[in-house]
Amino acid sequence: MAAADSGPNPLPQLARGWRAGVRFLGLVLLSVLFMSCEAISYYSQAARGQLKILTGRQEIQALLAKHDLPQDLRDKFELILQIREFALSELELPVGDNYLTYVDVGREHVVWNVFAAPELSTEAVSWCYPIAGCLSYRGYFSESEALAYARQLESEGLDVYTGGVDAYSTLGWFDDSLLSTVVERSDYQLAGLVFHELAHQVAFAAGDTSFNESFATAVEREGIRRWSESLNDKRMLDGAELSLSRQSDFVALVTLWRSRFHELYESKLPNAEKRNRKEALQSGLRAAYQLLKKSWQGYGGYDAWFARELNNAQLSTVASYNDWVSAFEVLLDEEKGELRSFYRRVAELAEQEEPVRKEALRHLNSLSVEAAL
Repeated sequence: MAAADSGPNPLPQLARGWRAGVRFLGLVLLSVLFMSCEAISYYSQAARGQLKILTGRQEIQALLAKHDLPQDLRDKFELILQIREFALSELELPVGDNYLTYVDVGREHVVWNVFAAPELSTEAVSWCYPIAGCLSYRGYFSESEALAYARQLESEGLDVYTGGVDAYSTLGWFDDSLLSTVVERSDYQLAGLVFHELAHQVAFAAGDTSFNESFATAVEREGIRRWSESLNDKRMLDGAELSLSRQSDFVALVTLWRSRFHELYESKLPNAEKRNRKEALQSGLRAAYQLLKKSWQGYGGYDAWFARELNNAQLSTVASYNDWVSAFEVLLDEEKGELRSFYRRVAELAEQEEPVRKEALRHLNSLSVEAAL
């Protein structure tokens, strides 16, 4: 009887899994030293969730060797390997062993993030973590636990928004995997996601969500543009540019109206009147979106977002990812598109004290506005 084909050598995967497990356990134990009882409960669910991801990993090359692999998954696995190569060779991103494994998480989202803000303020609540610093969200691997925490925050009088997340970066602590939650995305969207998450390993300012996410978004957009052009696929490039244009329109709309909310909250009106005008602004934002949709020939990709409450917590999610994108695009232009120099300057900004960093970004943003005039 012929010996069964054992497939690729599993030892490298086991070794990586062992090293990751040791690092993970060390991180958890270190964090526990600084936790309250409530925090221990939170970090316990995070530990369980991350450990399940780590133990559920399958080598993509081993899966590609299987004859019964569905064709749609085969196509995505081959695509992710091509995206990895492009990210390394053309975008000079720290690919390492990221996205060499696949995890079927068995649910619609991998994580649910909870955002909160005061009822009459656009400033998001932040939570502080041992490694990442202070961030404007709290993540849960369980939707029910996220919603329970959201209800707790609402009972304290806060505006709350809970949203599903399909992928995240472990900031180099572990090798990130391709997750089942993203495989149905279009090719350029999947490429953009990989570029975005890898960018977090280039530069990361602890506690500065807007800086980190805006930089990653800028890399994502530039990466999608270069990826589409490299394939000489005009249809893909046109689709990507249209999607990015709509995204920019969406961000501009929400940013404009968020500033109106801010002006209202900073006014000397009685709180009761502020609440009434807040509702009027929410209605106005929805009406403005309908006008924007007409300019998009009825495209409704953001309908679900606008069907939500449009409270301060929800508005803050857009700001977190886009506040400084224009600033980073100016910085990239100043480096004439040379990514290594661009990354070096961004890393230098990340090391600055936050007030200094924000002043530099405000200056870059002003240059973007001047260029648009």
